[in-house]
Amino acid sequence: MEELTILHEDNHIIVVLKPQNVPCCEDESKDLDLLNMIKQYLKEKYNKPGNVYLGLVHRLDRPTGGVMVFAKSSKAAARLTEQMQNGDFEKKYYTVLVGKPREEKATLCNYIKKNSINNMVYVCTQTEANAKYAELDYKVIEEKNGLTLTEVRLHTGRSHQIRVQMNHIGCPVYGDMRYGGENAKKGYLSLWAYYLSFSHPVSKERLVFRVEPPKDVTPWNLFDTSSAIKIIKPNY
Repeated sequence: MEELTILHEDNHIIVVLKPQNVPCCEDESKDLDLLNMIKQYLKEKYNKPGNVYLGLVHRLDRPTGGVMVFAKSSKAAARLTEQMQNGDFEKKYYTVLVGKPREEKATLCNYIKKNSINNMVYVCTQTEANAKYAELDYKVIEEKNGLTLTEVRLHTGRSHQIRVQMNHIGCPVYGDMRYGGENAKKGYLSLWAYYLSFSHPVSKERLVFRVEPPKDVTPWNLFDTSSAIKIIKPNY
């Protein structure tokens, strides 16, 4: 069982670090998932009988690691979900790309759709059935050995969005054999949700969490991401 890393906890929310390759909630594999890990932690810590409420308000793909917040009450879940819908819930990612984008920073706008049969997402035209608008900003941070450390900020939260949109411009995410094929290079998928900012659902105080990727994993160990220092607010 993965060790649970808690960054912040109070009566309303719990912020944790999702390990790579751990599902954020139950999937077809039936492997132990983060949602149930936290529920078990809460059940044991507070001696709670029966089922424990825990609201999943946003998701990360299984191969992606980084910061996630869960709601400990339905009121907190509703308010965090409202923030997401209003654009007040900010997530930033680090990713290592194979190759270098032509522009140092840019906004990528595409329409994408998911094939439910093979669980693959594709760039498509606006008029195709089930097409969804996808938008992100990226900024090149450092280039080394044909790889590029890049910061990505999502404006929409589509499935596999970063992986699909970056591959579409010819720069697949390192380790993403699914979308980049052999061009992506074998290894851990280098996609890390390093930054999370939102307003506390009760106190309204702005909370910011920054956690750098694992330094002992290639290709993160090729770059300096030490500016992503963890910021933890006090308990309420």
